[in-house]
Amino acid sequence: MHKESPIGVFDSGVGGLSVAREIFRQLPQERIIYFGDTAHVPYGSRSIEELTLFGDQISEFLMAKGVKAIVVACNTSSSVSLDHLLEKYPSIPFIGVIEPGITAALEVTKNSKIGVIATQATINSEAHKKLLLTRKPDIEVYTMACPKFVPLVEKGETEGPEAKKAALEYLTPFKEAGIDTLILGCTHYPFLIDVIREVIGPEVNIVDPALETVRQTKELLQKNQGLRDENNSNNEYFVSGNPESFLVTAKKFMGDALQEVKKATL
Repeated sequence: MHKESPIGVFDSGVGGLSVAREIFRQLPQERIIYFGDTAHVPYGSRSIEELTLFGDQISEFLMAKGVKAIVVACNTSSSVSLDHLLEKYPSIPFIGVIEPGITAALEVTKNSKIGVIATQATINSEAHKKLLLTRKPDIEVYTMACPKFVPLVEKGETEGPEAKKAALEYLTPFKEAGIDTLILGCTHYPFLIDVIREVIGPEVNIVDPALETVRQTKELLQKNQGLRDENNSNNEYFVSGNPESFLVTAKKFMGDALQEVKKATL
């Protein structure tokens, strides 16, 4: 691992920027190469075969750019294709977002009732549920697919009546179940944190897996002497779809830290 090399980060769209933002906070000296697969967003309705193919193509694109590690900043990809990526590309470390979210949730729950909101594909995989029950067999796990959330975030519509209506629809059953911890099982969802918090209430712990994911990434880099010594803000952003529309939405979340987005062909 060459410590001056960048960290690769990928997602279906702008959601992974919630992880990129946390990398900048915890690892300000690092540079990233970000890939948003906007030509295929949302991932939640995609087949396992499609998601595996997309993961391979994006990983090979990032490896060709010389990244030292790849953060799979997408719960859908983490739940469906992370094991495949680890096996197919053993020369590079991959860090997913499922396990870090589980770790963080189990640290804060008091009543062992945990809710998970995610895409349909992630919920179908039962990745969160299986891992939670493996770690703590007496846990009560409640899950909900939230198909309206990703399109809202991709359009930058994270506030307003549509976001509130969707949040009420998806989160009300969790309130009735009495959960005390909610895992944001999609990296798009932290951008909806205000409306989620308003609906779920202040008494529920909201777990954003980005914090623990980046903490584990930092640990991995330290272990492999891969941490950069000096700051480098020369980050690059690529998308498979329209770079202009991505930039407009992304700037709402990242501000002036993001100035240019390039179109990439896989």
